[in-house]
Amino acid sequence: MLAGGPALAQTTAEAELQRETVRLRINGRVHALDLDPRTTLLDALREHLGLTGSKKGCDQGQCGACTVLVNGQRINSCLAFAVMHEGDEITTIEGLATEGALHPMQAAFVRHDGLQCGYCTPGQICSAVALLDEHRAGWPSHATVDVATTPALTDAEIAERMSGNICRCAAYANIVAAIREVAEGEGA
Repeated sequence: MLAGGPALAQTTAEAELQRETVRLRINGRVHALDLDPRTTLLDALREHLGLTGSKKGCDQGQCGACTVLVNGQRINSCLAFAVMHEGDEITTIEGLATEGALHPMQAAFVRHDGLQCGYCTPGQICSAVALLDEHRAGWPSHATVDVATTPALTDAEIAERMSGNICRCAAYANIVAAIREVAEGEGA
């Protein structure tokens, strides 16, 4: 007899009964998904909707490859359950481009060769978009010298704010250059 046998079959059957319909607004479209409540947002995106831009790197919230924007803020989608985000506005790398035109951050990453293997790139770009919003809002980072003022967007600030996104190819200098170009184009 296999380990687990009837007990495993019962657990699987119970999990099937506990599915629920979740309505997620992703890239401007509402999707109704029948999910196990334990399904991560990352798995809902990749496995149920075919939005494979967000990557499963470490599946522990350490690498940032799964970064998406939820209500404009970046999160590691591997650490969030999909059911937690019903009613939220979720933006993935696929949702940044509009009408076939790359988002300015996507275009800057291409111009500055801010990628090598490309695995981390969707998470890096989503994080960089949020970074600029956070900076415009005046949010300090650990690198901010005076937290009472809006920090200058120095290379140290950019590096600190992007520290949750790991690039195993070490394209960091080019990533910083891409972010700086977009920031300077926005007058940051």
